[in-house]
Amino acid sequence: MNNASTVSNFLLEGFAEVWELRLLLSTLFLLTYLATLLGNFLIITVTTIDQNLHTPMYYFIRSLSIVDICYISVTVPKACINSFTNNRTISVAGCAMQVFFVVFCASVELILLTIMAQDRYVAVCQPLHYPVIINHQFCVHTILASLLCSLIMAALLCGNTFRLSFCKSNVISQFFCDMPSLLRLSCSDTFSSQLILLLSSVGLGATCFTFMLLSYVSIFSTVLKFPAKEERGKAFSTCVPHIIVVTVFLTSGFIVYLRQSSSTEIIQNMVLSVFYTIVPPFLNPIIYSLRNKQIKKAMEKVMLKVRIQKEKKFIFGKY
Repeated sequence: MNNASTVSNFLLEGFAEVWELRLLLSTLFLLTYLATLLGNFLIITVTTIDQNLHTPMYYFIRSLSIVDICYISVTVPKACINSFTNNRTISVAGCAMQVFFVVFCASVELILLTIMAQDRYVAVCQPLHYPVIINHQFCVHTILASLLCSLIMAALLCGNTFRLSFCKSNVISQFFCDMPSLLRLSCSDTFSSQLILLLSSVGLGATCFTFMLLSYVSIFSTVLKFPAKEERGKAFSTCVPHIIVVTVFLTSGFIVYLRQSSSTEIIQNMVLSVFYTIVPPFLNPIIYSLRNKQIKKAMEKVMLKVRIQKEKKFIFGKY
């Protein structure tokens, strides 16, 4: 088998062929990207500045926001630039980097969501043991473990994909480089690559989903015993949106990565990809933080400080 790729670059799929529609979709994606950056940067800022938010839960939320910024930045800026300039080209090295960082960020995101579900389980079901179980050492070790596991998985899948030869076509039926589309372009035997992709995706996804499911089943069973309806409603309103986002994230990812789809199903593949690359980073700040009273109070404090500083500069600037 020839290990060298016979193509020098790839062509990514555009959002649409008609210029007006492509401009509209590109603008929508760009606004979504900017809103995601703003929401996550606000969370990172307030959880770093406010000493009251230096707790394990907000440590994980801040880590998730950092991952979300990286995750959405891997695909959307390049896709928007390509669409605005009508230049769909991406180098083989650039494509390999996209594949690596998409897998890495998606894996870290999934593991972090699992850790956060475990954090909520301990907080609700074992509140007296929470400071002992979810301590600083646990936080650091779990984050490092998630990064290491994701790094190994990304290196394995990326290396396993780009060891193949690509000579059928250089047109990727996606707005970014993803492994299923690349495997369809390969003229090498892709059985082992597809098997590794299947085992690693199902292994990580099923493991994380099982842990999250068990955590939330325990949380719901404990919450239902609460005497006050307000407390039950608050717990459900926090947990249910998280479960919905995780389900959409895993379901869309599994469909894209595991099904045997043809290159003609371009629109369907692109829509599904949006649900696991763009929707979670966009919704996570809203679900985990912007609905959180402590985060809102911290944001108000930061805004007040900024306004006071501006007023001081304005007053002293006069004299």
